[in-house]
Amino acid sequence: MGGPAPASYVEIYFPRSELTLSMLEGELPSVARSIISARQARKLLSELNHWQGEVKAQWKARANAHQAAIERGDPFEYAKVFKGLSRLEANGTLRAQDRAHLNQTQELLTEELAWSLGKTPEQARDLLARASAS
Repeated sequence: MGGPAPASYVEIYFPRSELTLSMLEGELPSVARSIISARQARKLLSELNHWQGEVKAQWKARANAHQAAIERGDPFEYAKVFKGLSRLEANGTLRAQDRAHLNQTQELLTEELAWSLGKTPEQARDLLARASAS
């Protein structure tokens, strides 16, 4: 009895957006990544605390760089965007796109840290705020 092998599908539920994604099982590694481990989450918080980089001064270049960092899907990159924009916010110099990127990275990091460290979103936000305050 010939014919193609039956396809296997997986479903992933994203609670924040209440979205269920169905896809072929073989496509999963190219579409989604695993949540970072607790060890990686602690490393992220430490790196965030010590990161002294700067954001681009020109708003359009800054917005493009931040959008690209977010699209890469790397929480360590989100953290740099979050801290840089938090600094700008403290100086009162956020544009609308900056505010959107700040909020988006805060949500992404809060969710990632909460899952990785077994914390509530409020606890994760507090850890994030303390790590980015320096």
